[in-house]
Amino acid sequence: MNGVQIRSAERALSVGTWLIVCGAMLYSVLTVTPLMAAHTPQKWQWTAPILPLVVDAAVVIVVRLDSVLARLGGHGGRWPVVLRWMTGIMTLALNTADSALRKDLVGVAVHAVAPLLLIVTAETGLAYRRAITTTVNRLEERERAERRQREQEARQRAEEAEQAARRLADEEERRQRERREFDARMAREQREHEAALAREQAEREERAAQAERDRMAAAEREAREAREREVREREQQRQVRERREREAAERAERERHEALERAAREQREREEQVERERAVLLAAGPAKKKQDDDVALRTVAAAFAAGLPVRQAAELCGWSTGWVTGRYQELRDAHRARALEGASR
Repeated sequence: MNGVQIRSAERALSVGTWLIVCGAMLYSVLTVTPLMAAHTPQKWQWTAPILPLVVDAAVVIVVRLDSVLARLGGHGGRWPVVLRWMTGIMTLALNTADSALRKDLVGVAVHAVAPLLLIVTAETGLAYRRAITTTVNRLEERERAERRQREQEARQRAEEAEQAARRLADEEERRQRERREFDARMAREQREHEAALAREQAEREERAAQAERDRMAAAEREAREAREREVREREQQRQVRERREREAAERAERERHEALERAAREQREREEQVERERAVLLAAGPAKKKQDDDVALRTVAAAFAAGLPVRQAAELCGWSTGWVTGRYQELRDAHRARALEGASR
């Protein structure tokens, strides 16, 4: 049974109880007034309706306060019970007294219907209201437990997402650190290689200067061989450099594709999470009281995404239609802003 059905049952019980009370009061006034007029001095006969009105007013007080206490889950003690039965017995006695004095058993039975119905209705209505209050409290406790569980699950998901983000940041920092170390090592090796080449060249020039006259032909041959070796070394260096640049480009492209795939996967997971949360909020049904601000905002956002009208969204979150209309306008403005930003791109 949902909140709408419970409110409908309470409304039916209240309307029925007050119809019976009003009918019994009217019937009691019409029945008891002649009796009181017959047993009242002539000049005071105008006070005949006062007694049934006083007794019926006590009945109204008992019925009204019992309904309030039952709704609040309280109990007035033994005096409300005494007052309820005393007024019921007084109403029964006053309504049947005239027929009893005339020894009209049929009249006694007929005039006892309304008081007895009033007494039984008051007791039954009180029992019904207490049962409804117990049921409502049990349903609210179950909803609070479910809401606490949903909040705990949301916090757990947020913590998992934060841990995943930290792991991703650590992994990215590690890759950047390795890339910097690799670049530094390659630059150091390049400098050492160039220094070695410079030393070899200086040594060759020094030997060539010392043996220039004696070994001119050998010096020229050595110079030619040196130039050929330098060409080969430069070619090798160029090939190594191109290979490293190509590997670095391939690695960067691969990492970019992996990052795009991770971002797309995370986006899909976030969208699925949002859809599940919207489905849970919309399936919760009308709220029995105003939801918290953050829960109400998520409920209105889910109703807006589902295309629900403002009134139904207000029933779901428990807030006023004016407040929900304002949130709908904000969501429409945000949607238009995103659409304009996407179009400009």
